Amino acid sequence: MKAALVRIVVRLLIVPVVAVLAALMAGAPGAQAATGVSKVAAELRENPVYVDPAARGQLAASDADALADKIKDADKPVFVAVLPAGFPTQDLFRNLRTETGITGLYGIRLGDRFDARADSAVMSRQAVSNLVTSVQGAGDAKAQLNDFVDAALRNVGGSAPSSWSDGSGSGVPVGSLVTVGALVAAGGAGAYALARRNRRRHEEEQRAALEKLRVVVDEDITAFGEELDRLDFHPGEPGADDVMRADYEHALDAYEQAKSLMAAATKPEDVRAVTEAVEDGRFSLARLAARREGAPLPERRPPCFFDPRHGPSVADASWTPQGGATRDVPVCAADRTRLTEGRDPVIREVDTELGRRPYWEAGPAYGPWAGGYFGGGLLPGLLVGTMLGSMMAGPAYASDYGSGYGDFGGGDVSGADFDTGDFGGGFGDGGFGGGDFGGGGDFGGGF
Repeated sequence: MKAALVRIVVRLLIVPVVAVLAALMAGAPGAQAATGVSKVAAELRENPVYVDPAARGQLAASDADALADKIKDADKPVFVAVLPAGFPTQDLFRNLRTETGITGLYGIRLGDRFDARADSAVMSRQAVSNLVTSVQGAGDAKAQLNDFVDAALRNVGGSAPSSWSDGSGSGVPVGSLVTVGALVAAGGAGAYALARRNRRRHEEEQRAALEKLRVVVDEDITAFGEELDRLDFHPGEPGADDVMRADYEHALDAYEQAKSLMAAATKPEDVRAVTEAVEDGRFSLARLAARREGAPLPERRPPCFFDPRHGPSVADASWTPQGGATRDVPVCAADRTRLTEGRDPVIREVDTELGRRPYWEAGPAYGPWAGGYFGGGLLPGLLVGTMLGSMMAGPAYASDYGSGYGDFGGGDVSGADFDTGDFGGGFGDGGFGGGDFGGGGDFGGGF
């Protein structure tokens, strides 16, 4: 334990000192300006904002530091580079992403032009396009980059890379190596503490969301247990056969699995497996009930959209949510009858800050809960136009709660293992007047 602590202290003291000395040497007379992508990437691995020496007239050091602090405080993987107009643009974004090796959103101000790319894990192609277009007329570099970062931090998924908390930096005004070491060590410790505080805050938010969700999941498990009791099946009862007993055993196993998974859940996305187990168990009960009654076996369908506790759906019915578009949703027999008669279905409501509301008008934590019931890509179509559907479409959702349709987080060190389609194309190809929505995208188009 003591040895590990010593290594951490040495890292905080020595590594940043070396970085600062290198930066001071770079700024000395006769030093060469940074012109390579490798240099830009190396700087971005240590700090979210990099200003090329040849582009310092675009963004003052104090403004760059304030921008970097804003990104670090938000704990998001947003990278900003300010480069001179003559900087080579061939495969710029793709090469920068390869050299940096970190999943995130990358914005580049090149002369008076601006464009951005992102891994689709943290922001969709369309979201980047819209973001780039929205800041094109923002004005000078300071205004434009602040607008970009402000909007990006509200929408980007994932968290900042751990390398930003190592405390390295450049351009520190020092008079001696000892002063450099002391200042950088203090800065490194502060950045490390900030990163830890942000992660603790995120973990606390996750725990709070899980506890709110736990109430709903426990209701589902309890309702499933009551269905088991109401069925009152006994493996040795007259007429029972091995197939019935297998259905009953599967339902019991699903019930116990759901309870066990919920007890072990530590974050909202863990709930998806719980509701998957409940849904599977309910279908086994429906099959068992049909066998006992000599009725046709039910088709494997998703549960009732309005309340999964209603059991497997029997058909799809047309439904229009308030203020939304009409769509077909799976419904139970009782809700199909209600809709046919012009009555409202019986909707599952949950507690929200605005009181009891349908689950699709609740917070993003309910996404994994619903995803366990309506998997296989069905859920997005069912929820389009609803609050939950809108949240799940945002780039931050997959990182924070997991949608089950590609759960990724930003800030991951992936090296060169990333989708090159996210960062392809030339700088500004679509970002300055071309295309339906301007530049941006998953590293496609643009610069």
